[in-house]
Amino acid sequence: MDGRAGPGGTGNGGRAGAGEAGGALRGISTPARLADPGEGIGRDELALAARNHGLPLEALRYDVTPPGLHYVLVHYDVPAAEADSWTLTLGGRVREPLALDLAALRSLPSVTHRVTMECAGNGRARLAPRPVSQPWLVEAVGTADWTGVPLRTLLARAGVEPDAVEAVFTGADHGVERGVEQDYRRSLPLADASSGDPEVLVAYAMNGAPLPPQHGHPLRLVVPGWYGMAHVKWLRDITLTDTPFTGFQQAEAYRLRLSPDEPGEPVNRIAPRALMIPPGFPDFMSRTRVVEAGVVRLEGRAWSGRAPVAAVEVSTDDGASWRSASLAPPDGHPWSWRSWHTEWTATPGHHVLTARATDAEGTAQPLAQPWNRGGFANNEVQRVPVLCR
Repeated sequence: MDGRAGPGGTGNGGRAGAGEAGGALRGISTPARLADPGEGIGRDELALAARNHGLPLEALRYDVTPPGLHYVLVHYDVPAAEADSWTLTLGGRVREPLALDLAALRSLPSVTHRVTMECAGNGRARLAPRPVSQPWLVEAVGTADWTGVPLRTLLARAGVEPDAVEAVFTGADHGVERGVEQDYRRSLPLADASSGDPEVLVAYAMNGAPLPPQHGHPLRLVVPGWYGMAHVKWLRDITLTDTPFTGFQQAEAYRLRLSPDEPGEPVNRIAPRALMIPPGFPDFMSRTRVVEAGVVRLEGRAWSGRAPVAAVEVSTDDGASWRSASLAPPDGHPWSWRSWHTEWTATPGHHVLTARATDAEGTAQPLAQPWNRGGFANNEVQRVPVLCR
């Protein structure tokens, strides 16, 4: 038994929580929890931080992030995936189920979309109390050129039944989380899965080359505008269902909730954020920046998965006052970040620099982040301590 359940279920194969085996899993897979007051980052969080990595903020200078600098989050293990033997199946509520190998997928018309991807937990480690999980600060982001087949092309080829409501995506990564043994599995409403704007991709290339192992080789989903949990890696199956998906990663994880007993709201589209390339040079441990007095160029990137970025403001006094930054004109990549810049006349002393984005819906980054138990969608402004000499 491989632990794989039907797409409408929990994705644990009926194993976790059942009998002696389920009890053993619960013994090694702890419930979600909050850090105690004053509790530092623990070994379990350090182990996650060693496996996963964020974008070095100086790499914001690249329009397209090199794959090795793009943020990475792997829930379980990187599967041993071979492109030559990989098959993607598409079934469920369709008229003609599909089974496509990589050659068949590559023979279909392809597109390339530049997409900024951000982890839903970005900023979690800055919250108090801190949700104990991958301890992201602000670096869990990256932008890549993803090439593949539009999902709507595959759905049209299979023929969607009228009663289909969701598309469920299953990856090859397998593990246990909060006592639930599972394949990583997420769903999208059919309207989003079949949309042309944004256009969801079944991607096989990143920045013009085959997907690296940590980025989902040989196939992954790319969902422009959505947080990273929706971009299922090592994609092996798509199943259309006539009922909403209730698996762990959909109904239990990635929910905005204040208490553990409430259902919460689902995490979906990326909230607006601006990040600054830290100016000057850093102290090794504190990362405090050192700049020389005089004119200093401040620059960075801004993005939103909800509406285009409309403005970026910069503060050099920890939010006491703000000035408008110059936004780069639209570049034809609506789901990618935009660059911004301004100049600051630095004076000797200590300063805190920050930037905030506002999107076309009028949503601006908060100066203090509303709290939730999972530490999700935390787009509180970045703060950059600077010593000017």
